Amino acid sequence: MDTAFNVFKPRQTIVTVRLGFAVLAHCRDALLEWRKREKLRAKLDGLSDRELLDIGIARGEIDYVSSNRTLDPRGAVLRP
Repeated sequence: MDTAFNVFKPRQTIVTVRLGFAVLAHCRDALLEWRKREKLRAKLDGLSDRELLDIGIARGEIDYVSSNRTLDPRGAVLRP
């Protein structure tokens, strides 16, 4: 019985480590996506009202546009 237990123990450790890496990768991806949104929000905030109107965005839509980067408020389809 002791032999069977020793055979399965390393697999449990490997699975646990893989899950840990998967969680860390997910957190890293979420952080990178958040940073992209914040950079876009800062760039859009830096534009004048006239420049925003030229690209079809009102100042009140900056948060929406930065949070939904794959959607276009004008109805056009954007590619990621």
